[in-house]
Amino acid sequence: MENLFLPISICLTSVTWWLPAVGAELNSRKEAGLLAAVTLTQKIIIYLSDTTLMDILPKINQDVLLPVLSFLTSTTVGFPNGPQARLALCVKCSNLISLICLRIGREMVQQHLGDALRIFFSNFTVMQEILQQGLSAETQNGLEPCIKSVHCSDGIMLPVDLTLIEELEKVYNAEMAYATFIPFSCLIGDVINQLVPNHDLIWKLTMVYQETVIPKEIDNQSLPCEYSNRTSVPLYSLEEDTQSGTFGSVMVGNRIQVPKDSQPSPSKSTCRSPVAENFQCDDNTFKQDLQRSAHGLCGNWLAYWQYEIGVSQQEPHFYFHQIKLQSFIGHSGAIKSVKPLSGEDFFLSGSKDKTVRLWPLYNYGDGTREIEPRLTYTEHKKTVFYVGQLESVQQIVSCDGGVCIWDQFTGKTIRTYEAGDTKVPITAVATMPPPYCSVTFGSSDSMLRFIDPRKPGLQHEFKLASNMNAGLIRYLAVSPNGRSVIAGYSSGFIILLDTRTGLVLRGWPAHEGDILQMKV
Repeated sequence: MENLFLPISICLTSVTWWLPAVGAELNSRKEAGLLAAVTLTQKIIIYLSDTTLMDILPKINQDVLLPVLSFLTSTTVGFPNGPQARLALCVKCSNLISLICLRIGREMVQQHLGDALRIFFSNFTVMQEILQQGLSAETQNGLEPCIKSVHCSDGIMLPVDLTLIEELEKVYNAEMAYATFIPFSCLIGDVINQLVPNHDLIWKLTMVYQETVIPKEIDNQSLPCEYSNRTSVPLYSLEEDTQSGTFGSVMVGNRIQVPKDSQPSPSKSTCRSPVAENFQCDDNTFKQDLQRSAHGLCGNWLAYWQYEIGVSQQEPHFYFHQIKLQSFIGHSGAIKSVKPLSGEDFFLSGSKDKTVRLWPLYNYGDGTREIEPRLTYTEHKKTVFYVGQLESVQQIVSCDGGVCIWDQFTGKTIRTYEAGDTKVPITAVATMPPPYCSVTFGSSDSMLRFIDPRKPGLQHEFKLASNMNAGLIRYLAVSPNGRSVIAGYSSGFIILLDTRTGLVLRGWPAHEGDILQMKV
């Protein structure tokens, strides 16, 4: 753990190095430092594990978030590039806090980010107080700032530089309230009412902005549960996408769309967010009887899920009970290899019929429909025993003794590689993980070779077993970081190779027979 914290601490130290001292006047360099600190912190958080993020969250909060927010919400320190710079910093801070909220969950948000959210939204109240007290923007004539004290509703006297009022107005307006408060309310729910004392004011500002940008003639749409009694919100019409979905339903984002013929009438109370209208939270919607529809579950799919929903969540196995859910028809020979694509919406199959077929994973109907392949690759001359995907360049790799690399969208061949000697055919293939673009393959002479579709010739060539008769390489597996390759032999022997140096790290007899498959 100490080794893990060292590089993270160095990164956070570099972030805080960009931050100017709290209370200091901003120049263009310090202004850029604020934007850089927030951007770099966001990039770091993406690559942290949940445990590491929770361990260093107090440091991020105290050393990055709160100092940046003190400048963002300051009413006495102006930005050299005016409202554009403050607006950019506000959006970046909102994105950073949203990312942390998404990672840690609403309970941890309440525990760790309460101060940050309160400070972030506090200036909406300050601007309201300034307008109510009739203060207006002034031009600075001398070196001294035009400071006036604003009496806030909580009894605090807040100093305000009158020359900054116009800058603050362009940032803390109804549009910014709408763009920040709605996503946070969707992320952390009712907790935001406890963390943001002025949530009523901000909600009114979001309604003001929405009324100006959404046509009045659109049907009324319901609001989030906690605001459903405050006002009416126009409805966003969602066009039904009948081509995409899972289990016979229509997907909108990550939600199963309820068919239009079973939508509740406008008089019924429903709850949706005015921004993320596909978040629905009214219990009555789930209790109503849905009419039969072409987009609902039926037939074998319905029978399967009626059983599956009742199974304990702790059950580790799938039981299909011989229920036929989907058929993929097309191959005329035995299937030797199957591989899902990284997007999980298609999968590949290689067969003895010398073809590779690309199949869609969208499911239709009652489970009896036969799905045809989306694309068929027919350039192989022998049995295809391997299919895979080069994720970094979105290309397909298949092998029948020679390696073919082709485009997964058009089926056009990009590159082929044939073994130089027909007496040493290629016996195993594997693709390197992102961001690498290499394909590695083993041949019967116990050589491991690497090719890159972007470059001619071989990249590397390593000898695996030189002083022993280990047999043929039957299977190759690559570590997730791409730093090592494991080769399994027909004799049951396994060899571990370092791809960076080409050195054999270890070899051992693992089985008494052929190694048919391995997984890192």
